[in-house]
Amino acid sequence: MTEIQFHFNVPDRLTYACRLLRKAMRKVAGISVLGDVGDMERLNRQLWSFESAEFLPHVLVRGDDAVAPALVQTPLWLLTDLARSPPEHKVLVNLGAAPVRTVERFDRLVEIVSTDASDRDAARLRWRHYAGLGLPIQKFEVPA
Repeated sequence: MTEIQFHFNVPDRLTYACRLLRKAMRKVAGISVLGDVGDMERLNRQLWSFESAEFLPHVLVRGDDAVAPALVQTPLWLLTDLARSPPEHKVLVNLGAAPVRTVERFDRLVEIVSTDASDRDAARLRWRHYAGLGLPIQKFEVPA
């Protein structure tokens, strides 16, 4: 059964995602991140620069873009289309507004929610969707 985690009150979603991904990659072999093109491009740039002494190997996959054979084994994929997530990836970070429809494919889904009112409203809808599927949900409040 998929474990759902909501991280609330995040002041900067992409910076928080970078820190979360750094921590998760120490424990998990394959992680996908889902979001719109703009967020994935910003996250791609931020992953190159958020920590000067550390690099998180990742690949940005937009829509139907082909992934070079040399990059297929990259442990972190930034996606605009969830169907492109490698089957061996068992953790998904959702930065999109919509609920993940194929959530059962993952062992863990992480939702990062900012302090923005519209982001919180969209998160409530996602929460209700996952709760309606009977999935266990954990709530984490990020300290200010």
